[in-house]
Amino acid sequence: MNLRYDFASDNSASAAPEAMAALAHANGGFAAGYGADETTRQAADLVRTLLDADAEIRFVASGTAANALALATLCRPFEAVLAHEHAHVCTDETGAPGFFGHGLGLIPLPGVSGRIDPAALGAALERPEVSHRQSPAALSLANATEYGAVYTPDQLAALTAPARSGGCRVHLDGARLANAAAAGFDLKQIGRLGVDVAVIGGTKAGMPPTEAIAIFDRDLAGRFDARLKQAGQLPSKGRFYAAPFVGMLQTGAFVTRAAHANAMARRLAAAQPFPVTHPVEANAVFVQMDEARLQRLQALGWAVYRFLDGSVRFMCSWATTAEAVDEFTATLCDLA
Repeated sequence: MNLRYDFASDNSASAAPEAMAALAHANGGFAAGYGADETTRQAADLVRTLLDADAEIRFVASGTAANALALATLCRPFEAVLAHEHAHVCTDETGAPGFFGHGLGLIPLPGVSGRIDPAALGAALERPEVSHRQSPAALSLANATEYGAVYTPDQLAALTAPARSGGCRVHLDGARLANAAAAGFDLKQIGRLGVDVAVIGGTKAGMPPTEAIAIFDRDLAGRFDARLKQAGQLPSKGRFYAAPFVGMLQTGAFVTRAAHANAMARRLAAAQPFPVTHPVEANAVFVQMDEARLQRLQALGWAVYRFLDGSVRFMCSWATTAEAVDEFTATLCDLA
């Protein structure tokens, strides 16, 4: 049986043609290594334009590396990061933040659909510091969240402002930032909201493996390349990490391809025979489904799985087609 990965993850899709064309173009001739090449400079300028910020930009291979190295820059080993309890840094990175941060801790916080509850954040910030536990030094946010919810600038400000007042730095996991932008989130607000380091996701946006790290506070950028080198994230042929961003940002495909993914998620949700458990604001659809029906769906060849909160997740990507959505919906209707 050939498995269908159309809705398993946005990581399952191929790379978009705009990204691959830029990658092929960067492959011509010789270039300086370790990020000193023209392609990397061009990509960094395009990311700065996207964010409307004079930030330091670096490119790495994965979101896990980007998040972990960013948090290691914001926290000392005896400090901790505040994050949603189902955030990627808490549930899917095998302790990488603590590994690269030489022991930094994670403090999980609740909140609906992956958005941190401001009251829970306030309570965590008000806890007295004692020598027997790691006190928070950073707040980690994700937009879009693990459940496809998109923070508005005001919702983010309600979290970043008290965090910064409480002495915390701010990290943004933007693995699906393109989908948040396509849903209406203004990327130019990120730096203005007090974010110190942001990850701009490339892989889930339709690129081959690459993520951008934007360091808004340039004081944090000192010796960052040495940190990347130690972590195995400063490749000699760095232009191949940067080139996909050139193709996707120059053409506008970074947002337009994400807009298509979001539209396919809305199409899937609109015809959904199972109860939808989270708002469909980006490219994810979560449904309530019993185990017997999930197993039948998997037995039919659809690679989907149960998520952290017990719902079943369907992900759309830049490459999801309306025909695939309709075929999948027909299968779901038969199961229901």
